[in-house]
Amino acid sequence: MALDEASTALLTQLGESGLPPISDMTPEQARGLGPALAEMYGPGPDVELVVEPADAPVPVRVIVPEGTPRGVVVYYHGGGWVIGALDEFETLGRTLAVRTGCVVVLVDYRLAPAHRYPAAVEDAWAALRWVDEQVETLAGARVPVIVAGDSAGGNLAAVVARRARDAGGPALAGQVLVYPVTDANVDRPSYTDPANQLIVSRGAMIWFWGHYVPDPALRGEPDASPLRAADLSGLPPAAVLLAEHDPLRDEGRAYAERLSEAGTAVSTLLLPDQMHGFFTLLTLPGAAVGMDFVVDEIAKHLASSP
Repeated sequence: MALDEASTALLTQLGESGLPPISDMTPEQARGLGPALAEMYGPGPDVELVVEPADAPVPVRVIVPEGTPRGVVVYYHGGGWVIGALDEFETLGRTLAVRTGCVVVLVDYRLAPAHRYPAAVEDAWAALRWVDEQVETLAGARVPVIVAGDSAGGNLAAVVARRARDAGGPALAGQVLVYPVTDANVDRPSYTDPANQLIVSRGAMIWFWGHYVPDPALRGEPDASPLRAADLSGLPPAAVLLAEHDPLRDEGRAYAERLSEAGTAVSTLLLPDQMHGFFTLLTLPGAAVGMDFVVDEIAKHLASSP
């Protein structure tokens, strides 16, 4: 396994902490890990404004960069639909806002197991529709809207992009999918590869699915497993960021391939020395490489938007 030195050191540190794997935790215990990681990242770059509008149908945190915004990025955080909170992703949101010149809207969708599928999907969709209605207020003008997310958030971004197509809007300039969950099949080679049982393992993904969609019969629905949608044509341009040592690698690659086959413009970057989570683990060098890719792709989406 050719994992980079920084990731290896982080895994060693986590191993020495004595923490059990996520699959042996309760959801409440697993949620306790997030604040400690957030403290490692610091407050992030300065921005013009951070606000939580009271009129949003779902709790959101709006991060406005200085200057005239070029677009709005609706960002859905990862965490297997079970963990994750706005405070833990604000530094990432601030970085995205400053680097892209876009307003970033972090979405605080409801979490399983208290709120099971499709609660997160409905919240993600409601947040996107609200953003579309409020673009002029948020950005000062009718600017392009992009959906983005990592892991479970990448799943939600992919789902709402398809919903927007089917509903005839909101119009989206692009979608950014960072190691997205696209299929409930946990028997793909990337899931069973011993080299990929790292910060997120096959066992952890089984645990996440068990809390989010406990009924296996529902896991094949396109709003849970977007790879299984019958039609992926007519979707906005996509940027797909993947990690080699990630159980989700194969399904992310398969989704990018299906988008391309359906006529969607797709840019894919697979980092060979990274593990799942590297994009949001902001202290890792791989996060900087991933951020550069995402920023460049968002710039392309904005430039090509009508």
